[in-house]
Amino acid sequence: MLFYAILFINLALVFYTIGVWSEKKQGTLKKWHVIIFWLGLVCDTLGTTAMGKIAGTGFKLNFHGITGLLAILLMLFHALWASVVLFKNNKEMKLKFHKFSIIVWIIWLIPFLSGAMFGMTR
Repeated sequence: MLFYAILFINLALVFYTIGVWSEKKQGTLKKWHVIIFWLGLVCDTLGTTAMGKIAGTGFKLNFHGITGLLAILLMLFHALWASVVLFKNNKEMKLKFHKFSIIVWIIWLIPFLSGAMFGMTR
């Protein structure tokens, strides 16, 4: 199960990074970006769930637990908001969406990196 946990967490990093930075580089939100955001969220959720099962502890009220929960909630909001922006097809919203994406991506990196560091020190 550790293999799948690591695989899904790293796929989340790949999907989310590609989605966020390609959206910024292309200058507007596109349908494939939204799909990539949803794939990143699904992979992160699967990887986090697998890691929790391996640890056998569930949610912990510590730095990694709080930032991880915040990151998943932000990713969910981000994917939902991206879907709304795309559906409304508002040009201005599509052009400015990347600013929000970068903030969410940076916040998401905090539990990703703290989890990796914690895992290496065990």
